[in-house]
Amino acid sequence: MKRFTVILILLLTALVAGQPAFAQNTKRQENRKAKLQKEINIINDQLKTNAAKSRNALSSLDLVRKQISLRKSLISESDREIDSLSRAIASKERQISALEGRLDTLQTLYGNLVLKAYKTRDEKIWYMYILSSEDLGQAWRRASYLKGFSKAMSRQAKQVRAVRDTLSWERDSLETLKVAAGQIRAQRVSDVNSLKAEETSAEKLVSSLNGERARYEKQLAAKRREVEALNREIAEIIRKATAGSSSKKSGSKSTSSTVDEKLSGEFAANKGRLPWPVDGTVIDSFGERNHPVFKNVKLPFNNGVTVATPVAAPVKAVFDGTVAQVVVMPGYNKCVLVRHGKYFTFYCRLGSVSVSSGDKVKTGQVIGTVDTIGDETSLHFQLWSGREPQNPENWLK
Repeated sequence: MKRFTVILILLLTALVAGQPAFAQNTKRQENRKAKLQKEINIINDQLKTNAAKSRNALSSLDLVRKQISLRKSLISESDREIDSLSRAIASKERQISALEGRLDTLQTLYGNLVLKAYKTRDEKIWYMYILSSEDLGQAWRRASYLKGFSKAMSRQAKQVRAVRDTLSWERDSLETLKVAAGQIRAQRVSDVNSLKAEETSAEKLVSSLNGERARYEKQLAAKRREVEALNREIAEIIRKATAGSSSKKSGSKSTSSTVDEKLSGEFAANKGRLPWPVDGTVIDSFGERNHPVFKNVKLPFNNGVTVATPVAAPVKAVFDGTVAQVVVMPGYNKCVLVRHGKYFTFYCRLGSVSVSSGDKVKTGQVIGTVDTIGDETSLHFQLWSGREPQNPENWLK
């Protein structure tokens, strides 16, 4: 009897122990999928705006291609989730099968006990069994046996009920898993269909760009001039700021320069952990890339990242610092430069600004909101170490 009790306890423990890990994994997958879907929704909103205005095909193509990339990631997450659920369902079915086998064994044992009790149900037989003992010791042993027999029946009945309850719970849990797997498979089919539609849209945009190459090359030239002007302006602002710091350091070490050095160290120590300045999805990364259609045409070098966002999204400082300057640039509207010791962060394409030059800002403090310029709602963000632009994605978490 003890052996069966130990086996039952081990079985129930194994069933319960597997639940938290699976639930944790499922939660992580759901969070990843929710993030991807949120980014897709942001792009969808911008594409609807583009369609209504019938404007920049290149901008739309960038958005659609990012959307396709996100959609593929979303489908991959669904595949992983379906695979995880399939394994969980198979495991659950094995657990149910083991419980059913255990229940059969327990019921057989309990049935035997009940049958034995039925055969000796007359209390006189029990009394005669004790009274016919040869001595007091044997009578005591027989009384103890009958008492133990009664407890065994009670204990076996409890075990049967416990396994039945667990079996019922596991069957309900299995049904829940199957429903969830069915829903995810249905969503995956919908995502695949959306992906096909997005790929068709990308092909149409490519065709449109090919058909009006001269006009789009003219747009690209204008964009290049805007980017180069912005880069020159930022470089000049930072040159002046760092030149001031150099002259300070060449003399006696002041309190402010000590604070700057301390802040520089704190900023550097948070590389890879800085919060994103805005909620959105990166549509243009750091560096230079070729035109997505005209392969021999290079797009302007990007000193930062461009993040598509919801309309009027709040923009937050990524670290403690001081507002060095607020400027207005053609094609970028309002821009805020924040200094963090020897590091600088630059927030551009703002519609409204809530800080002024010289203001102290804290990590996460809102410094403005994203503007919609033409057919794009996006933040342009740069991060510099001294006079060298950095890839922000290496610094942001």
